[in-house]
Amino acid sequence: MIDSYAALDDAGIAVAAAGAGADVVRGMFGRELSRIDKGDGDFATAADVAAEQAIVDVIRAGRPGDAVLGEEGGQRGPAGAARQWLVDPLCGTLNYAAGTMLVAVNVALRDGAAAVADPFGDELYLTDGETAWLRRQGVDTLLTPTSSGRLVDVNLDPPFPGAPGLRAVDLLAHSGFAKRFRPRVVSTSLALAWVAAGRRAAYVTDGGDLAGSVHFAAGIALCRAAGCVVTGIDGGPIGQGGRGLVAAADAETHDLLLSMIRG
Repeated sequence: MIDSYAALDDAGIAVAAAGAGADVVRGMFGRELSRIDKGDGDFATAADVAAEQAIVDVIRAGRPGDAVLGEEGGQRGPAGAARQWLVDPLCGTLNYAAGTMLVAVNVALRDGAAAVADPFGDELYLTDGETAWLRRQGVDTLLTPTSSGRLVDVNLDPPFPGAPGLRAVDLLAHSGFAKRFRPRVVSTSLALAWVAAGRRAAYVTDGGDLAGSVHFAAGIALCRAAGCVVTGIDGGPIGQGGRGLVAAADAETHDLLLSMIRG
């Protein structure tokens, strides 16, 4: 199989890599895993490291001239490479370590194809950079955002770099929020894929400048390809002065959330 990766297009590489990482994440779930302390209460597990290596192996086999930026291994590959893959091998490590199956495996080519695998939901979200699909049991369906469900996922993980402009907990206390939406709180970027798929109306995080983030690149790519409205919490472009992220199924939902944030 390794020899055949070179024949895949970029979306195929993203899918194969995310799938390889997801296999590792599933296989190591429930074990007593060693932890790598990152400080401030954050850590990685042996599953994070092993999943990233499986992903990098696929990318190296299929695109040996590309660079890879991984959550655990940092920068790898040829110096000055024109193309770079962004890898978060286990988004939701805190959930995973606590025996909770709400995690994602994120693989994205910067400004290109991307894939988000749900290891335990047996679902894979993918984009070629222009169109986005959900692959379930070998069948691809177009991702269709909708705000009809009214559920908004909010990332409450500290620190809060968007404060005082936004602390996500303050958004939940906004008088207009409960009238229009219902909150859900997650700690994995799988929620971005749910916005693209129409399972969530929006996702909000105040997590700093997210352009090129290994955590969010794949989910942002999915949302954009599906036609969602994606900006910073100030309404500006991601990575161009905007901080944090508001990804919404439609312009009305996006504008309403921004008005609450500004208010």
